[in-house]
Amino acid sequence: MLKRLFLLPLLATPALADTPVLTVYASTSFASEWGPGPAIEQAFEAVCGCDLQYRTTDLIPSLMLEGANTDADVVIGISTDETLRARETGLFGPHNQDLASLNLPVEWTDEVFLPFNYGDTAFIYDNTKLTNPPHSFEDLAAMPENVKIVIQDPRSSGAGLALVLWVKSVYGDKAEDYWHRLAPHILTVTKGWSEAYGLFTSGEADLVMSYITSPAYHMIVENDYTKVAAIFDEGHYFTAEVVGQIAGTDQPELAQAFMNFVLSETFQEMIPRVNFGFPVKLNPSLMPPEFAKLNLPPKSLFYSEAEGAALRDAAVAEWQRALSQ
Repeated sequence: MLKRLFLLPLLATPALADTPVLTVYASTSFASEWGPGPAIEQAFEAVCGCDLQYRTTDLIPSLMLEGANTDADVVIGISTDETLRARETGLFGPHNQDLASLNLPVEWTDEVFLPFNYGDTAFIYDNTKLTNPPHSFEDLAAMPENVKIVIQDPRSSGAGLALVLWVKSVYGDKAEDYWHRLAPHILTVTKGWSEAYGLFTSGEADLVMSYITSPAYHMIVENDYTKVAAIFDEGHYFTAEVVGQIAGTDQPELAQAFMNFVLSETFQEMIPRVNFGFPVKLNPSLMPPEFAKLNLPPKSLFYSEAEGAALRDAAVAEWQRALSQ
């Protein structure tokens, strides 16, 4: 028995060496054990005959640094507010997918970046602790000063960038003034979404910048119906996450197979249950019933890629100036 156990690694080595590897760049939250990455990896490996390996990194900075020498075959988790920066790297090729069947609140015609889930930004609160939630940005700024919110840094967080663009879309050239008025309520600014949401769930903050679908996690996983999205009269900022195929990948067939897999029922059915977002292509009958209980915004606000890129630096600078005073 001991000899057989000793020989197993030697016998397995040639087979492992022949298994093609698909390298997927992803954020830490996506690839972590509590994110959708492991379930997606398992499902894809069951049909691809390959080894899907995640590399967690700051996606666009890494791609800009590596250039044509990148090890990535596929990149997943870029937000719609970052697609222009990603496109300007020149590293991505076409996704080769039919977009006619996508179900999104905005028209999608991009032939390079493929959306896989979407949602709207929202402030999340606990309705057993905050009984008079805000219904607008003005309500939020006018709340008692002891009501605290936690937000993310727009220079390092997709949620943080979505927030400053949301404020910009509502207030225009008066956005900096609004940040001045909101500043007393901001408990802290975190580098990423996970840190911010952790402060909220631990009771450190009354509201947290997140997404309209975040309460679905608490309902599905924790059977907790107390976490609710505050719905603002102005509308909520739309954001989607996309996946892209590296044009120079040395695994073109595998990379294309993954892009095909993204719109499969298997992949899309995991999105509401594991990533807790709206899938872009799924029969409504397959959605978890908890999604029908979500508060939804009266309308979605959205900047095109070019508009968002043009406003990005100014919106972040206004936020910085206001919060540094």
